[in-house]
Amino acid sequence: MSRRSVFSVALLLRTLLAWAVTLLLFFPLGWLLLTAFKTELQAISVPPLLVFPPTLENFAEVQQRSDYLLYAKNSVITSVLSTVLGLIIAAPAAYSMAFFKSKRTKDILMWMLSTKMMPAVGALVPIYVLAQKAHLLDTQLALIIVFTLSNLPIMVWMLYSHFKDIPHEILEAARMDGATLWQEFRMVLLPLGMGGLASTGLLCLVLSWNEAFWSLNLTAANGGTLATLIASYSSPEGLFWAKLSAASLMAIAPIVVFGWFSQKQLVQGLTFGAVK
Repeated sequence: MSRRSVFSVALLLRTLLAWAVTLLLFFPLGWLLLTAFKTELQAISVPPLLVFPPTLENFAEVQQRSDYLLYAKNSVITSVLSTVLGLIIAAPAAYSMAFFKSKRTKDILMWMLSTKMMPAVGALVPIYVLAQKAHLLDTQLALIIVFTLSNLPIMVWMLYSHFKDIPHEILEAARMDGATLWQEFRMVLLPLGMGGLASTGLLCLVLSWNEAFWSLNLTAANGGTLATLIASYSSPEGLFWAKLSAASLMAIAPIVVFGWFSQKQLVQGLTFGAVK
């Protein structure tokens, strides 16, 4: 077999493998999409129905049973504000660590990363008590604070990686021209690190939107996000698979569409500085 034939076979195998992995990853989402348009009887039928007359009654009942727009608004507000607040805190911290390093900079970064290894349930009781004492249970503010704090280590690490790839000579030139630290940060570093800021913000926005643990434990009907809406379709009588699928589809659709349109910026930001 010639070298070109071997290359063609290898390329074909890689393509087939890529398609197989893609279909495997897409299967849960595709099955969710099918189930959302079934009746409850069709959703639990054996064998599963692949061809059926679709219905929109599940989506209508989700909206009638619970205020979807309220939960969606809470998700948008908590995700966006926690991301913006996190960037405001993380950007100066990453700037300081990238350009004014000390002997403990690496230790601080590793300590921040180690906090993500602790199970969230380990911090549930103290955070719940603090929120209760501050009268923040079932409020958007409680989720904004928790989402911001939980995403801060990731934000600082990502921005630190982006900022340290910016040539120091550019900042030194700004200092020689008389720029203050604030002017250097605002007028030089932020424009140069816009790709890193965008990718960090997009990633943490997705993480905040998908966060379910804190939403279920700190909120209910008033401050609950779409994760709370999905959980409401689990009852002692069992799971309403069709309605649960419809609620899940309505919850993930906005962030999936957003991620689809912003994937180019996200990939560019994540790979910024990877190749010199």
